[in-house]
Amino acid sequence: MYLKDTHKIWLATGSAPIYLEPSMANRHGLIAGATGTGKTVTLKLLAESFSDMGVPVFLADIKGDLTGMCAPGKENKHIRRSIDTMGLTDFSYVSYPAEFWDVYGKRGLPVRTTISEMGPELLSRLLGLNETQSGVLRIVFRIADDRRLLLLDLKDLRSMVQYVGDNAKEYKLTYGNISSQSVGAIQRALLELEDEGGDIFFGEPALDLADWVAWAEDGRGVMNILECQELFQHPLLYATFLLWMLSELYEMLPEAGDLDKPKLVFFFDEAHLLFKDAPKALVEKVEQVVRLIRSKGVSVWFITQNPSDLPDSVLGQIGNRVQHALRAYTPNDQKALRSAARSFRANPAFDTEEALQALGVGEALVSVLDEKGVPSVVDRAAILPPRSSMSAVEDGTLRGVIDASPLQEKYAEMEDRESAYEVLTELREQAEQEAAKQAEREAREKAAREREKARAAARPAPRTTSCSPARTTSSRSTSSRRRQTPLEKAVNSTANTIGREVGKQIVRGLFGTFRR
Repeated sequence: MYLKDTHKIWLATGSAPIYLEPSMANRHGLIAGATGTGKTVTLKLLAESFSDMGVPVFLADIKGDLTGMCAPGKENKHIRRSIDTMGLTDFSYVSYPAEFWDVYGKRGLPVRTTISEMGPELLSRLLGLNETQSGVLRIVFRIADDRRLLLLDLKDLRSMVQYVGDNAKEYKLTYGNISSQSVGAIQRALLELEDEGGDIFFGEPALDLADWVAWAEDGRGVMNILECQELFQHPLLYATFLLWMLSELYEMLPEAGDLDKPKLVFFFDEAHLLFKDAPKALVEKVEQVVRLIRSKGVSVWFITQNPSDLPDSVLGQIGNRVQHALRAYTPNDQKALRSAARSFRANPAFDTEEALQALGVGEALVSVLDEKGVPSVVDRAAILPPRSSMSAVEDGTLRGVIDASPLQEKYAEMEDRESAYEVLTELREQAEQEAAKQAEREAREKAAREREKARAAARPAPRTTSCSPARTTSSRSTSSRRRQTPLEKAVNSTANTIGREVGKQIVRGLFGTFRR
């Protein structure tokens, strides 16, 4: 709960009220705990509090219950007990300004990006490519970038991969080896991605994250809620998409330094998927973004079951921690429990490891940074209740919010302007037509030669008046230089044709994502 008089977030109550300093929120945060221990309550409370102080928020809704944030909460015995126990005298139920988004466009505004904006690094991970195949994909992007051609959707990328594969020898000297096996593997992976909905996700109009930095008329920050129930069925797509958004925010926002409060708060649910089976180079880049994005005024909160789900390099960047109950049924669980307990500043009033196993629903061990950036001693505390609805809203109510969005007109309909697919298809058709015309000309010339040869054979042989051998001349001069076919001419001119399609310079950021 945001307290306007002190400009702090009242997060929980333990031996004393626990307040989160907004100026320390961009030191990032962790919400961890076993299933059913109250992580969603903590997430909602923090999101509401940031919105109340005028900070836009992004949340990933995996279970579908965050839609209730656009409706006021309702009284129940659990919330009433918390209100009475904590002495919340000014508590009231309210709704929050929300925009709903959905990659599949069913329960929110469609979310799209282009292939060029995603970049080769993240796309390689999404496609599950090995190092060699990833290298070939980077070459494909480099060739497209050098020709100033934006790849917008999957058919653009398939066309470009096919074009590069067909002309591998031409590009080998400049860009490196392009094996047909890698080209085939990329094409197969693209087909699999299309089956998972990639044809819906990649396209235009692409999401402009500047639309997420928005405020309601009363000054509260807008909550951007991404519907993830269907998206989460494809964990790699889910994790890659959220990582793309994080990298886009990093590239988009200017340096801000130390602020009184964040510019944007980003809640990353099921954060362990970000690092699962990720190559070391990608993890290092994630660590770099998490470390540097705080200077852009972005606060990132990771939500996961166990702190050990995150790499130590990322955990080291987290200053605010809300740890709900952990279970220790196996030796690995016990090891993770001890590790989580040791990450807090010890409180002499209780044993941290024992307290972690004894926490009830809605309770947590909490440690936050004070105004000087020093972690507080861990305290066992009860989390304050959210003020919006804990239940999902009805479909009709949700559809009403979506249809009333001012962004509906901008994102509702997919566009398909001329891009790599159309350019390369037109060139191929022109080459095929020219090749057909060339073949027809050669056939006519051959027929003419055959007729001339037949007429020459029918004429009587001339008499010779000299004993010297007759000089013979060739009816056709030969040339050691092979004439290019029409298809080769079109292919060789493709670079110049593509170069005229897009006049803007293409610059890529930390993850190889396109910078607008």
